[in-house]
Amino acid sequence: MSTRRGHLRLTALAAAVALGATAAAPSTAAVGGTAGVATHAATTTSSCGLVWGSLAKGNGTAHTTGTLTDVRAGRHSCFDRLVLDVHDVPGTLTYDVRYVDTVRGDGSGLAVPLAGGADLRVVLRAPAYDGRGRPTYAVADRDELVDVDGWSTFRQVAWAGSFEGQTTLGLGVRARLPFRVLVLDGPGDGARLVVDVAHRW
Repeated sequence: MSTRRGHLRLTALAAAVALGATAAAPSTAAVGGTAGVATHAATTTSSCGLVWGSLAKGNGTAHTTGTLTDVRAGRHSCFDRLVLDVHDVPGTLTYDVRYVDTVRGDGSGLAVPLAGGADLRVVLRAPAYDGRGRPTYAVADRDELVDVDGWSTFRQVAWAGSFEGQTTLGLGVRARLPFRVLVLDGPGDGARLVVDVAHRW
């Protein structure tokens, strides 16, 4: 066998070994998760990389003249999401979201019983009624605004009232888990208050 032919065979063999090693290596490239949360292809939902914490979150006390029009929720791979739709928001939505021993009704002060191991109070500084006092959000069932039966984290979404320009909801969750709060623009001239609660620490 000539030196040249032997060199070509060794080069081909080295290339094949390198290609096989590359194909066998597991991918760890980040892929886009739900709502911009990064996940990894080779990881499970217990490794979502969430660093939200469980302390109170708020952005001021100013009220808006916008009005609450809907309450809805969604399930994601790493968290459950609560969304409050607010119509005709002239500025920034303000809020106060925190874990409390007991969620109490706006105006009445009465306790709002919630299912789950922890109570998250969601205060939106916008009313659920217009300037004439007419409701802009119809509460069909105060104890169950959204059906979250069987969800990973949410246990109950309850109405706690709308009084003096602000609206309060009680969110019963499985345990005192990390959460984040977002204010998103739209649709139209409205905005959305979003509360995401992680499935686990």
